[in-house]
Amino acid sequence: MTKLKPTYLAFDSSTRHVRLDPHEAAFFQNPYAAYAFMHGASNVFFWEEFGFWCFGGFDDVSRLLRDRRFGRQNPAGIPDRSVGQDRSHLGSFDGIEANSMLELEPPVHTRLRTLVNRAFVSRQVERLRPRVEALANELIDRFETGQVDLLPAFASPLPITIIAEMLGVPVEMGPQLLDWSHRMVAMYMHGRTRQTEETANRAAHDFSDFLRGHVAERRKKPGDDLLSLLISAQDDGQRLSEDELVSSAILLLNAGHEATVHQTGNAVRAILAQGGDPRRFFTSPQTTTATVEECLRFDAPLHMFTRYAYEEIEVGPGIIVRPGETIGLLLGMANHDPAAFAEPLAFRPDRADQKNVSFGAGIHFCIGAPLARLELQVSLKTLFDRLPRLHLAEQPRFRDTYHFHGLERLVVHSGQ
Repeated sequence: MTKLKPTYLAFDSSTRHVRLDPHEAAFFQNPYAAYAFMHGASNVFFWEEFGFWCFGGFDDVSRLLRDRRFGRQNPAGIPDRSVGQDRSHLGSFDGIEANSMLELEPPVHTRLRTLVNRAFVSRQVERLRPRVEALANELIDRFETGQVDLLPAFASPLPITIIAEMLGVPVEMGPQLLDWSHRMVAMYMHGRTRQTEETANRAAHDFSDFLRGHVAERRKKPGDDLLSLLISAQDDGQRLSEDELVSSAILLLNAGHEATVHQTGNAVRAILAQGGDPRRFFTSPQTTTATVEECLRFDAPLHMFTRYAYEEIEVGPGIIVRPGETIGLLLGMANHDPAAFAEPLAFRPDRADQKNVSFGAGIHFCIGAPLARLELQVSLKTLFDRLPRLHLAEQPRFRDTYHFHGLERLVVHSGQ
């Protein structure tokens, strides 16, 4: 059954072209209304504002994330995220991307991921549980009586502190690391300007210089931290180059908090919207795990993941993509596919069809997924166990940052 078409969306059924401004407030405040209509009209469509074919069906997204005929590395070898043709102002940013495992394919991707993954396997991450719980309690202890914005007071400092401690960089640098990260991540949003690019490039330059200094220190004096591990790690006798080290550390710092901040805010909003005692969602390790998985499905922090075609491929009836062309995989839309989920708009941690593509799939499945899951499980349970009468002080609004999906603020009454 086709849902009601939102007034801000235009769809041509004969060409499967969609006109939908991602900066339209009605869309980014609630993209699920547009997704619901498109699930009924066509899971595959050409999104004119982005200029490429997009896929929103759960099975299509899962399959295309794993299809090795597509990848993250531009087959031309040059990133295409600039406003114009001139990239001379993006030297520092491009230098980091050129060695980032997120933007590479095998065999280089395999070598980098193998070396970095040693710190992120589940058994290593599980050792961090007591530290995450202690930090969550410390942050809650600092809440002012009355109102508090959970994003800067809780959702943001927790993951940046954990990843900074893991890497062995000064925790007091947290605000500066966040600033560099926000400026760089802006490069992945729709509608960038030349100023956005120049700001991102400066951030990349300064971030890189900062980390090179710490790498030099760790080479002389290794510690019990991830940076030291990356310096010493070898795969068949091959170590990470300094450029690979810096790019990997920046990726881990950026990815290690950016999505988790958004997901924490989205999760708190979703849980509070259910009413009643929020502690019912965290009565055991099993219910806590199920609640976090439903939060990841219900309101994911990243809604689009792009890939390049490496050969001419028919991706659907009458849809041909050519080498170098981009496709968009709509993770948030796939997580609400009525063909994959009963009552996709309902928040149901106990659902039998629990699954999601919020961390991606295939060789680029999020390397930090075990850490993000642990942080969400511990922080949300601690928050609601400590403050069961927590409630919204104002209606939260989402930021205009598609294809990211996170709140501007999350002001709550602690209920203390």
